[in-house]
Amino acid sequence: LPKPQLSGPIAEKVQRVIEEQINPALAMHGGYVHLIDVKDGVVYIELGGGCRGCGMVDVTLKQGIEVMIRENVPEVTQILDTTDHASGTNPYYQPSK
Repeated sequence: LPKPQLSGPIAEKVQRVIEEQINPALAMHGGYVHLIDVKDGVVYIELGGGCRGCGMVDVTLKQGIEVMIRENVPEVTQILDTTDHASGTNPYYQPSK
């Protein structure tokens, strides 16, 4: 994955958590997180692979990704998912219809 062109201590800490903790866990399901931006303590992410369109994405985001980022980067106030989940072509769990 291309590294985002982000700078600053918060973005660097978040990127490290994504690379070292979050993406290795999501890779088990064929998914990954990409850091889009960090502004005023708000982290913008996009999920891909098996995470895009997955029926369990809200659980993954709230109980996994947000917890890991907030534990390691207390300066973060909010994590926003910018993913277009409707475009997911191979979600790990099919969303219920």
